[in-house]
Amino acid sequence: MSVPLNVLVVTDSFPPVCGGSGWSTWELVRGLQGRGHHVEVVKVEIGSPAGVESGHHESVPLTIFRRAAPNVPALRNVLKNEALWRDLTTYLTRKRLAGDRVDIIHAQHVMTTVPSVRAGSALGTPVVATVRDYWPVCYWSDLIYDPSQPLLCPECSVRMMTECIKPRAGAAAVAAWPLIPYMRANLRAKRRTLARASAVIAVSSTIAHDLRARAPELAGTPLYTIPNPVDMTALDRARASSAPIDGPYILYAGKLATNKGVQYLLPAIERAGIDLPVVIVGDGPLRDSIASEARARKLNVRITGWQTREEVWAWMRHATILAFPSYGPESLSRVLIEAAALGAPIAAMDTGGTRDIIQPRVTGLLSSDVEGFARDLAELAADERLRHALGHAAQLDVHARFSATSVVERVEQVYRQLLSPDAA
Repeated sequence: MSVPLNVLVVTDSFPPVCGGSGWSTWELVRGLQGRGHHVEVVKVEIGSPAGVESGHHESVPLTIFRRAAPNVPALRNVLKNEALWRDLTTYLTRKRLAGDRVDIIHAQHVMTTVPSVRAGSALGTPVVATVRDYWPVCYWSDLIYDPSQPLLCPECSVRMMTECIKPRAGAAAVAAWPLIPYMRANLRAKRRTLARASAVIAVSSTIAHDLRARAPELAGTPLYTIPNPVDMTALDRARASSAPIDGPYILYAGKLATNKGVQYLLPAIERAGIDLPVVIVGDGPLRDSIASEARARKLNVRITGWQTREEVWAWMRHATILAFPSYGPESLSRVLIEAAALGAPIAAMDTGGTRDIIQPRVTGLLSSDVEGFARDLAELAADERLRHALGHAAQLDVHARFSATSVVERVEQVYRQLLSPDAA
Protein backbone atom coordinates (compact mmCIF):
# COMPACT_ATOMS: atom_id res chain seq x y z
CA MET A 1 0.00 0.00 0.00
CA SER A 2 1.34 3.46 -0.90
CA VAL A 3 2.38 5.77 1.92
CA PRO A 4 -0.05 8.70 2.33
CA LEU A 5 1.38 12.08 1.37
CA ASN A 6 1.10 15.50 2.96
CA VAL A 7 0.15 17.87 0.13
CA LEU A 8 -0.11 21.66 0.33
CA VAL A 9 -2.21 23.16 -2.47
CA VAL A 10 -1.60 26.87 -3.04
CA THR A 11 -4.22 28.52 -5.22
CA ASP A 12 -5.84 31.76 -6.39
CA SER A 13 -9.29 30.19 -6.71
CA PHE A 14 -11.24 27.84 -4.47
CA PRO A 15 -14.86 27.24 -3.37
CA PRO A 16 -17.31 28.27 -2.24
CA VAL A 17 -17.10 31.31 -4.56
CA CYS A 18 -15.04 30.59 -7.68
CA GLY A 19 -15.06 29.80 -11.37
CA GLY A 20 -14.17 26.64 -13.23
CA SER A 21 -10.50 26.70 -12.24
CA GLY A 22 -11.45 26.81 -8.56
CA TRP A 23 -13.79 23.85 -8.94
CA SER A 24 -11.03 21.94 -10.72
CA THR A 25 -8.73 22.63 -7.77
CA TRP A 26 -11.48 21.43 -5.42
CA GLU A 27 -11.89 18.17 -7.35
CA LEU A 28 -8.12 17.61 -7.12
CA VAL A 29 -8.10 18.24 -3.38
CA ARG A 30 -11.12 16.06 -2.73
CA GLY A 31 -9.75 13.31 -4.96
CA LEU A 32 -6.42 13.32 -3.14
CA GLN A 33 -8.24 13.09 0.18
CA GLY A 34 -10.23 10.16 -1.17
CA ARG A 35 -6.97 8.40 -1.97
CA GLY A 36 -5.87 8.72 1.66
CA HIS A 37 -3.63 11.78 1.49
CA HIS A 38 -3.63 14.71 3.90
CA VAL A 39 -4.30 17.91 1.97
CA GLU A 40 -4.32 21.52 3.14
CA VAL A 41 -5.05 24.59 1.04
CA VAL A 42 -3.69 28.13 1.06
CA LYS A 43 -5.86 30.46 -0.99
CA VAL A 44 -4.76 33.95 -2.05
CA GLU A 45 -7.35 36.73 -2.14
CA ILE A 46 -7.00 40.33 -3.24
CA GLY A 47 -9.11 42.54 -1.00
CA SER A 48 -9.43 44.14 2.42
CA PRO A 49 -8.62 43.73 5.20
CA ALA A 50 -5.20 42.24 4.58
CA GLY A 51 -4.30 39.34 6.82
CA VAL A 52 -4.29 35.58 7.29
CA GLU A 53 -7.37 33.61 8.32
CA SER A 54 -7.58 29.91 9.10
CA GLY A 55 -10.63 27.71 8.81
CA HIS A 56 -12.06 24.86 6.76
CA HIS A 57 -14.01 24.28 3.59
CA GLU A 58 -15.96 21.14 4.32
CA SER A 59 -13.26 18.72 5.51
CA VAL A 60 -10.31 20.64 4.03
CA PRO A 61 -8.11 22.88 6.22
CA LEU A 62 -8.15 26.23 4.43
CA THR A 63 -5.98 29.30 5.02
CA ILE A 64 -6.93 32.60 3.38
CA PHE A 65 -3.91 34.80 2.61
CA ARG A 66 -5.38 38.21 1.78
CA ARG A 67 -3.58 41.27 0.47
CA ALA A 68 -5.01 44.64 -0.54
CA ALA A 69 -4.45 46.12 -4.01
CA PRO A 70 -6.12 49.46 -4.82
CA ASN A 71 -7.68 49.88 -8.25
CA VAL A 72 -4.79 51.94 -9.63
CA PRO A 73 -3.62 50.00 -12.72
CA ALA A 74 0.19 50.08 -12.50
CA LEU A 75 0.27 49.95 -8.70
CA ARG A 76 -2.32 47.17 -8.57
CA ASN A 77 -0.28 45.07 -11.00
CA VAL A 78 2.84 45.32 -8.86
CA LEU A 79 0.94 44.56 -5.65
CA LYS A 80 -0.74 41.52 -7.23
CA ASN A 81 2.56 40.29 -8.61
CA GLU A 82 5.98 41.19 -7.23
CA ALA A 83 4.78 42.40 -3.80
CA LEU A 84 2.47 39.42 -3.36
CA TRP A 85 5.19 37.01 -4.48
CA ARG A 86 7.52 38.40 -1.80
CA ASP A 87 4.95 38.29 0.99
CA LEU A 88 3.56 34.86 0.17
CA THR A 89 7.05 33.37 -0.24
CA THR A 90 7.94 34.70 3.21
CA TYR A 91 4.73 33.35 4.72
CA LEU A 92 5.12 29.90 3.18
CA THR A 93 8.80 29.63 4.03
CA ARG A 94 8.86 31.01 7.57
CA LYS A 95 5.40 30.35 8.97
CA ARG A 96 3.23 27.95 7.04
CA LEU A 97 5.86 25.32 6.27
CA ALA A 98 8.31 25.85 9.12
CA GLY A 99 8.34 22.65 11.16
CA ASP A 100 5.49 21.03 9.18
CA ARG A 101 6.20 18.01 7.01
CA VAL A 102 4.97 18.73 3.51
CA ASP A 103 5.88 16.19 0.85
CA ILE A 104 4.59 18.14 -2.16
CA ILE A 105 3.55 21.72 -2.83
CA HIS A 106 1.07 21.98 -5.71
CA ALA A 107 0.70 25.49 -7.14
CA GLN A 108 -2.49 26.07 -9.08
CA HIS A 109 -2.55 29.54 -10.63
CA VAL A 110 -0.71 32.65 -11.77
CA MET A 111 -0.51 34.55 -8.46
CA THR A 112 0.57 31.53 -6.45
CA THR A 113 3.03 29.69 -8.67
CA VAL A 114 6.06 31.97 -8.32
CA PRO A 115 5.97 32.14 -4.49
CA SER A 116 5.25 28.40 -4.25
CA VAL A 117 8.29 27.55 -6.37
CA ARG A 118 10.48 29.97 -4.45
CA ALA A 119 9.35 28.59 -1.10
CA GLY A 120 9.80 25.01 -2.27
CA SER A 121 13.31 25.78 -3.52
CA ALA A 122 14.24 27.36 -0.20
CA LEU A 123 12.95 24.38 1.78
CA GLY A 124 13.96 21.57 -0.58
CA THR A 125 10.31 20.57 -1.13
CA PRO A 126 9.20 19.42 -4.61
CA VAL A 127 6.76 21.78 -6.32
CA VAL A 128 4.28 20.83 -9.03
CA ALA A 129 2.74 23.74 -10.98
CA THR A 130 -0.49 23.41 -12.95
CA VAL A 131 -0.81 25.83 -15.88
CA ARG A 132 -4.43 26.43 -16.86
CA ASP A 133 -4.04 29.39 -19.22
CA TYR A 134 -1.41 31.44 -20.99
CA TRP A 135 0.06 33.48 -18.13
CA PRO A 136 3.65 32.24 -18.63
CA VAL A 137 3.68 33.47 -22.25
CA CYS A 138 1.24 36.41 -22.29
CA TYR A 139 1.12 39.28 -19.82
CA TRP A 140 -2.69 39.34 -20.17
CA SER A 141 -2.98 35.52 -20.08
CA ASP A 142 -5.16 35.36 -23.20
CA LEU A 143 -2.95 35.99 -26.30
CA ILE A 144 -5.39 38.69 -27.45
CA TYR A 145 -3.61 41.76 -28.76
CA ASP A 146 -6.60 43.39 -30.46
CA PRO A 147 -10.20 42.12 -30.07
CA SER A 148 -11.04 43.47 -33.53
CA GLN A 149 -8.48 41.18 -35.20
CA PRO A 150 -9.21 37.55 -36.11
CA LEU A 151 -5.73 36.26 -35.22
CA LEU A 152 -4.11 35.95 -31.81
CA CYS A 153 -0.76 37.39 -30.74
CA PRO A 154 2.13 35.51 -32.37
CA GLU A 155 4.75 36.50 -29.77
CA CYS A 156 5.21 38.71 -26.73
CA SER A 157 7.68 41.12 -28.34
CA VAL A 158 8.07 44.83 -27.66
CA ARG A 159 6.27 45.61 -30.92
CA MET A 160 3.33 43.36 -30.09
CA MET A 161 3.13 44.79 -26.57
CA THR A 162 2.69 48.27 -28.01
CA GLU A 163 -0.25 46.82 -29.93
CA CYS A 164 -1.85 44.91 -27.05
CA ILE A 165 -1.76 47.96 -24.77
CA LYS A 166 -3.84 50.04 -27.22
CA PRO A 167 -7.27 48.42 -26.74
CA ARG A 168 -6.72 48.13 -22.99
CA ALA A 169 -5.46 51.66 -22.29
CA GLY A 170 -7.36 53.53 -25.00
CA ALA A 171 -6.31 57.18 -25.29
CA ALA A 172 -3.67 56.61 -22.60
CA ALA A 173 -1.88 53.90 -24.60
CA VAL A 174 1.16 56.01 -25.51
CA ALA A 175 1.54 57.07 -21.88
CA ALA A 176 1.43 53.40 -20.88
CA TRP A 177 4.19 52.28 -23.26
CA PRO A 178 6.93 53.00 -20.67
CA LEU A 179 5.42 50.11 -18.67
CA ILE A 180 6.50 47.63 -21.35
CA PRO A 181 9.95 46.97 -19.78
CA TYR A 182 8.20 46.12 -16.51
CA MET A 183 5.72 43.84 -18.29
CA ARG A 184 8.52 41.99 -20.07
CA ALA A 185 10.51 41.63 -16.85
CA ASN A 186 7.39 40.31 -15.11
CA LEU A 187 6.90 37.65 -17.80
CA ARG A 188 10.57 36.64 -17.69
CA ALA A 189 10.37 36.23 -13.91
CA LYS A 190 7.27 34.05 -14.25
CA ARG A 191 8.84 31.81 -16.88
CA ARG A 192 12.21 31.50 -15.18
CA THR A 193 10.59 30.65 -11.87
CA LEU A 194 8.16 28.21 -13.45
CA ALA A 195 11.16 26.50 -15.04
CA ARG A 196 12.49 25.79 -11.53
CA ALA A 197 9.35 23.80 -10.62
CA SER A 198 9.94 20.10 -10.12
CA ALA A 199 7.24 19.41 -12.72
CA VAL A 200 4.68 21.36 -14.74
CA ILE A 201 1.21 20.06 -15.59
CA ALA A 202 -0.48 21.60 -18.64
CA VAL A 203 -4.23 21.00 -18.71
CA SER A 204 -4.42 20.60 -22.49
CA SER A 205 -2.26 19.72 -25.46
CA THR A 206 -2.54 23.33 -26.69
CA ILE A 207 -1.21 24.74 -23.41
CA ALA A 208 1.63 22.20 -23.49
CA HIS A 209 2.45 23.09 -27.11
CA ASP A 210 2.52 26.84 -26.41
CA LEU A 211 4.72 26.37 -23.34
CA ARG A 212 7.22 24.42 -25.41
CA ALA A 213 7.10 26.91 -28.30
CA ARG A 214 6.94 30.21 -26.40
CA ALA A 215 8.77 29.45 -23.15
CA PRO A 216 12.21 28.05 -24.00
CA GLU A 217 13.16 28.41 -20.32
CA LEU A 218 11.07 25.28 -19.67
CA ALA A 219 13.09 23.06 -22.00
CA GLY A 220 14.60 21.14 -19.08
CA THR A 221 11.49 21.04 -16.87
CA PRO A 222 9.37 17.85 -16.83
CA LEU A 223 6.09 18.72 -18.57
CA TYR A 224 2.97 16.56 -18.34
CA THR A 225 -0.39 17.00 -20.07
CA ILE A 226 -3.14 16.08 -17.60
CA PRO A 227 -6.66 17.54 -17.85
CA ASN A 228 -8.69 19.11 -15.10
CA PRO A 229 -10.55 16.56 -12.94
CA VAL A 230 -14.35 16.53 -13.08
CA ASP A 231 -16.72 14.90 -10.58
CA MET A 232 -18.70 12.61 -12.86
CA THR A 233 -20.71 11.14 -9.98
CA ALA A 234 -22.26 14.53 -9.21
CA LEU A 235 -22.96 15.09 -12.89
CA ASP A 236 -24.62 11.69 -13.16
CA ARG A 237 -26.94 12.68 -10.31
CA ALA A 238 -27.71 15.93 -12.15
CA ARG A 239 -29.17 13.95 -15.04
CA ALA A 240 -32.27 13.46 -12.87
CA SER A 241 -32.81 17.23 -12.57
CA SER A 242 -36.03 18.87 -13.69
CA ALA A 243 -36.06 21.07 -16.78
CA PRO A 244 -35.68 24.76 -15.80
CA ILE A 245 -38.22 25.80 -18.45
CA ASP A 246 -40.69 24.03 -20.69
CA GLY A 247 -39.74 23.45 -24.30
CA PRO A 248 -36.49 23.45 -26.33
CA TYR A 249 -33.81 26.13 -26.03
CA ILE A 250 -30.25 26.97 -27.03
CA LEU A 251 -27.87 27.43 -24.09
CA TYR A 252 -24.74 29.53 -23.65
CA ALA A 253 -23.04 29.14 -20.26
CA GLY A 254 -20.04 31.19 -19.20
CA LYS A 255 -18.59 34.64 -18.78
CA LEU A 256 -19.92 37.38 -21.04
CA ALA A 257 -16.54 38.63 -22.20
CA THR A 258 -14.70 39.13 -25.48
CA ASN A 259 -12.23 36.29 -24.98
CA LYS A 260 -15.15 33.85 -24.61
CA GLY A 261 -16.44 34.81 -28.07
CA VAL A 262 -19.93 35.61 -26.80
CA GLN A 263 -20.00 38.49 -29.32
CA TYR A 264 -20.36 35.79 -32.02
CA LEU A 265 -23.33 34.05 -30.41
CA LEU A 266 -26.31 36.12 -31.55
CA PRO A 267 -25.01 36.80 -35.09
CA ALA A 268 -24.54 33.05 -35.58
CA ILE A 269 -28.00 32.23 -34.24
CA GLU A 270 -29.58 34.83 -36.52
CA ARG A 271 -27.65 33.50 -39.54
CA ALA A 272 -28.73 29.97 -38.66
CA GLY A 273 -32.37 31.06 -38.80
CA ILE A 274 -33.21 29.16 -35.61
CA ASP A 275 -36.49 30.07 -33.98
CA LEU A 276 -35.67 28.84 -30.48
CA PRO A 277 -35.30 30.74 -27.20
CA VAL A 278 -31.68 31.49 -26.25
CA VAL A 279 -30.76 31.14 -22.58
CA ILE A 280 -27.52 32.79 -21.44
CA VAL A 281 -26.33 31.64 -18.02
CA GLY A 282 -23.53 33.93 -16.88
CA ASP A 283 -22.49 37.51 -16.48
CA GLY A 284 -19.69 39.84 -17.46
CA PRO A 285 -18.73 43.13 -19.11
CA LEU A 286 -20.68 42.42 -22.32
CA ARG A 287 -24.01 41.70 -20.61
CA ASP A 288 -25.64 45.03 -21.44
CA SER A 289 -24.44 45.02 -25.05
CA ILE A 290 -25.66 41.44 -25.54
CA ALA A 291 -29.08 42.39 -24.16
CA SER A 292 -29.25 45.42 -26.49
CA GLU A 293 -28.17 43.34 -29.46
CA ALA A 294 -30.86 40.75 -28.73
CA ARG A 295 -33.52 43.44 -28.80
CA ALA A 296 -32.14 44.91 -32.03
CA ARG A 297 -32.10 41.48 -33.71
CA LYS A 298 -35.54 40.64 -32.27
CA LEU A 299 -34.23 37.40 -30.76
CA ASN A 300 -35.84 35.71 -27.75
CA VAL A 301 -32.92 35.91 -25.31
CA ARG A 302 -32.99 35.36 -21.56
CA ILE A 303 -29.91 36.29 -19.48
CA THR A 304 -30.03 34.69 -16.04
CA GLY A 305 -26.76 35.96 -14.54
CA TRP A 306 -24.53 33.68 -12.51
CA GLN A 307 -26.16 30.59 -11.05
CA THR A 308 -25.08 27.72 -8.82
CA ARG A 309 -23.33 24.71 -10.33
CA GLU A 310 -26.42 22.60 -9.83
CA GLU A 311 -28.62 25.16 -11.59
CA VAL A 312 -26.19 25.40 -14.51
CA TRP A 313 -26.11 21.62 -14.80
CA ALA A 314 -29.91 21.54 -15.00
CA TRP A 315 -29.80 24.02 -17.90
CA MET A 316 -27.13 21.87 -19.61
CA ARG A 317 -28.97 18.62 -19.04
CA HIS A 318 -32.10 19.77 -20.84
CA ALA A 319 -30.59 22.04 -23.52
CA THR A 320 -31.48 21.33 -27.13
CA ILE A 321 -28.04 22.69 -28.13
CA LEU A 322 -25.06 23.88 -26.07
CA ALA A 323 -23.60 26.75 -28.13
CA PHE A 324 -19.93 27.40 -27.49
CA PRO A 325 -18.53 30.36 -29.45
CA SER A 326 -14.91 31.20 -28.77
CA TYR A 327 -12.36 33.85 -29.57
CA GLY A 328 -9.45 33.58 -27.16
CA PRO A 329 -7.69 30.21 -27.04
CA GLU A 330 -9.73 28.11 -24.61
CA SER A 331 -7.27 26.17 -22.49
CA LEU A 332 -9.65 23.37 -21.47
CA SER A 333 -13.26 24.41 -20.99
CA ARG A 334 -15.00 23.00 -17.95
CA VAL A 335 -18.31 24.10 -19.48
CA LEU A 336 -17.71 21.80 -22.45
CA ILE A 337 -16.68 18.84 -20.29
CA GLU A 338 -19.66 19.18 -17.98
CA ALA A 339 -22.12 19.71 -20.82
CA ALA A 340 -20.73 16.67 -22.64
CA ALA A 341 -21.00 14.59 -19.45
CA LEU A 342 -24.68 15.55 -19.28
CA GLY A 343 -25.27 14.50 -22.89
CA ALA A 344 -25.84 17.98 -24.32
CA PRO A 345 -25.49 18.24 -28.12
CA ILE A 346 -22.59 20.66 -28.65
CA ALA A 347 -21.72 23.11 -31.41
CA ALA A 348 -18.37 24.75 -30.63
CA MET A 349 -15.80 26.99 -32.28
CA ASP A 350 -12.44 25.26 -32.52
CA THR A 351 -9.89 27.21 -30.47
CA GLY A 352 -7.22 26.20 -27.97
CA GLY A 353 -7.85 22.96 -26.12
CA THR A 354 -11.42 22.51 -27.35
CA ARG A 355 -10.33 19.70 -29.68
CA ASP A 356 -9.00 17.86 -26.61
CA ILE A 357 -12.65 17.56 -25.56
CA ILE A 358 -14.68 17.44 -28.79
CA GLN A 359 -14.02 14.93 -31.57
CA PRO A 360 -15.47 16.50 -34.75
CA ARG A 361 -18.77 14.91 -35.80
CA VAL A 362 -18.29 12.17 -33.20
CA THR A 363 -18.93 13.94 -29.90
CA GLY A 364 -19.87 17.39 -31.23
CA LEU A 365 -19.61 19.81 -34.13
CA LEU A 366 -16.55 22.06 -34.51
CA SER A 367 -16.24 25.16 -36.69
CA SER A 368 -13.44 27.57 -37.50
CA ASP A 369 -15.48 30.75 -37.98
CA VAL A 370 -18.87 32.34 -37.36
CA GLU A 371 -20.28 31.14 -40.68
CA GLY A 372 -19.38 27.55 -39.89
CA PHE A 373 -20.69 27.94 -36.34
CA ALA A 374 -24.03 29.14 -37.74
CA ARG A 375 -24.20 26.16 -40.12
CA ASP A 376 -23.53 23.75 -37.24
CA LEU A 377 -26.21 25.35 -35.09
CA ALA A 378 -28.72 25.05 -37.94
CA GLU A 379 -27.79 21.42 -38.58
CA LEU A 380 -28.19 20.44 -34.93
CA ALA A 381 -31.48 22.30 -34.60
CA ALA A 382 -32.88 20.42 -37.60
CA ASP A 383 -31.61 16.91 -36.82
CA GLU A 384 -32.83 15.28 -33.61
CA ARG A 385 -31.11 11.99 -34.44
CA LEU A 386 -27.75 13.74 -34.80
CA ARG A 387 -28.27 15.56 -31.50
CA HIS A 388 -28.93 12.29 -29.72
CA ALA A 389 -25.96 10.51 -31.31
CA LEU A 390 -23.47 13.29 -30.53
CA GLY A 391 -24.75 13.80 -26.98
CA HIS A 392 -24.61 10.09 -26.17
CA ALA A 393 -21.09 9.67 -27.60
CA ALA A 394 -19.86 12.77 -25.77
CA GLN A 395 -21.19 11.51 -22.47
CA LEU A 396 -19.38 8.18 -22.77
CA ASP A 397 -16.16 9.81 -23.96
CA VAL A 398 -15.71 12.41 -21.23
CA HIS A 399 -16.65 9.97 -18.51
CA ALA A 400 -13.76 7.80 -19.65
CA ARG A 401 -11.16 10.57 -20.05
CA PHE A 402 -11.93 13.33 -17.54
CA SER A 403 -13.34 11.65 -14.44
CA ALA A 404 -11.74 12.90 -11.22
CA THR A 405 -10.88 9.34 -10.23
CA SER A 406 -8.57 8.70 -13.18
CA VAL A 407 -7.17 12.25 -13.43
CA VAL A 408 -6.24 12.48 -9.74
CA GLU A 409 -4.51 9.11 -9.99
CA ARG A 410 -2.35 10.51 -12.82
CA VAL A 411 -1.47 13.56 -10.72
CA GLU A 412 -0.49 11.32 -7.82
CA GLN A 413 1.79 9.39 -10.16
CA VAL A 414 3.62 12.65 -10.89
CA TYR A 415 4.05 13.22 -7.14
CA ARG A 416 5.41 9.68 -6.64
CA GLN A 417 7.83 10.06 -9.55
CA LEU A 418 9.28 13.22 -8.00
CA LEU A 419 9.57 11.74 -4.52
CA SER A 420 10.92 8.32 -5.55
CA PRO A 421 12.14 8.49 -9.16
CA ASP A 422 13.90 5.14 -8.98
CA ALA A 423 10.76 3.36 -7.76
CA ALA A 424 8.38 4.88 -10.32
